Amino acid sequence: MKAVGIVGSPRVNGNTEIITAHTLRAIEEEGIEIELIRLAGRDIRPCNACMACKKEETCPIEDDLFPIYTKMKEADAIILASPVYYGSATALLKALMERTGYIAHNNGRPFDRKVGGPLAVARHAGQNFTIAQLTFWFQVMGCFTPGSTYWNVSFGREKGEVEKDEEGLRAAWNFGKNVAFLVKKLGT
Repeated sequence: MKAVGIVGSPRVNGNTEIITAHTLRAIEEEGIEIELIRLAGRDIRPCNACMACKKEETCPIEDDLFPIYTKMKEADAIILASPVYYGSATALLKALMERTGYIAHNNGRPFDRKVGGPLAVARHAGQNFTIAQLTFWFQVMGCFTPGSTYWNVSFGREKGEVEKDEEGLRAAWNFGKNVAFLVKKLGT
């Protein structure tokens, strides 16, 4: 069993990565293999609606997306994490969601019945829309999304500030525990 946490922040070792790693530790503690995938520094372009993925499980855009798509396919659980950028997920993460979504939708829906869910980090606001935006992607993909003790949101702007958000840390940890529980229950 394996869980991947995809960090959609352009910042390496920033708040989004910190909260994702925290969640993954909760999952790992339950005996599930984990992998943190940073999108920072990667070339992931938006979908251009060429529809090549309707013919075969591929994407002709030559960038860093397809190896990540493969890891998502192989995982039992997928976590998408984003800082809030102007009230939304980052363009980098949205490009990944669009392209992996189209490829999956047109090729047997490999994310169907996987466990998945969102994490968001906000400086001040926008977290509700970002969490909803990411959750909607999981719903369209047919994933099971466990809850937590509150929304999977943490607050912080400067690197490390999320570590002071006790409620956010607790929600992310409990979300990780629920992801692990559901993965085990499903026996995927």
